[in-house]
Amino acid sequence: MPVTNQNTSTEKETLKPIELDPNDPNDIIRALEEIKFKRYIVLEDFHYLPDESQRNFSFSLKTFHENSKLTFIIVGVWREENRLIGFNGDLTDRVSSVDVDTWTRDSLAEVIDAGAALLNVVVDEGFREGLLSRCFDSVHIVQEACRRACRASSVFETCQGDPHVVGVDIDPAQVVGQVVSEQAGRYRGFLMGFADGFQETDLEMPKWVVYAILCSSVEQLEKGIRLRRIASLIKSKHPKGKDLNNGNITQILNSAASLQNKKGTRPLVLDYDTANTSLHVVDKGFLIWLSTQDRAELLDDLSLPEAIEPDHA
Repeated sequence: MPVTNQNTSTEKETLKPIELDPNDPNDIIRALEEIKFKRYIVLEDFHYLPDESQRNFSFSLKTFHENSKLTFIIVGVWREENRLIGFNGDLTDRVSSVDVDTWTRDSLAEVIDAGAALLNVVVDEGFREGLLSRCFDSVHIVQEACRRACRASSVFETCQGDPHVVGVDIDPAQVVGQVVSEQAGRYRGFLMGFADGFQETDLEMPKWVVYAILCSSVEQLEKGIRLRRIASLIKSKHPKGKDLNNGNITQILNSAASLQNKKGTRPLVLDYDTANTSLHVVDKGFLIWLSTQDRAELLDDLSLPEAIEPDHA
């Protein structure tokens, strides 16, 4: 009788309870070390957390840095370069800030060229230059406009053979306008929601911050409007006039992100840089949309007075 060798193998899964306090960074470190965790930890959309949660985590981050080899990548939308260090000064020299919101014309051109190479297409020079001139340095608008140009040229995947030309006879201004107009309802809703504030108050400061925004040119908003200008604009028309306390204005500016989170604004449109006391528009599409709007109509919808000329602010 023939004899055969049979090899059998089994897999066994061993589970054991881990006692940990999720609020204790040392417990988290111990648990991750037990499973030999070696990867990066990415915290996406960190800016949507309440300020108190961001502040608390900044203190936990120091413990992670000192007691482990864990590396965190924290992704957040804010114009203040060292927001975490502002929450916890002990993080100085322990975190590295990378500004991924500032795109130059050259870097946006690289985005177009890199995408074109992957699709084996050539972007029409007229469309390319027109898009770069009208995108307000927004990488989202550049990518979306190029996607629409490709679809209009029936390019849905990498082209075979000779490169396919896209963007011919396509007006970049019209494409950018289409991209932004699809967000018109969201931008108008943002203005209305922000103006309503957290609750009804006598001073109605959120609404008057919107007034300062609508009284500023797109160029001024793009650079960021300083607290001094915001206060000047508001005091010029607010019922309390020059008697209005700057502290009331600063309070709502500091709460700009929290207010947008409460109103469900996604992504955020505004961010206040406390270090440089300036309000920034972080959603570049909002600037393009605003440049096409009747400011007087927007002010009237919010029951705000007529805008004063920028030179008089």
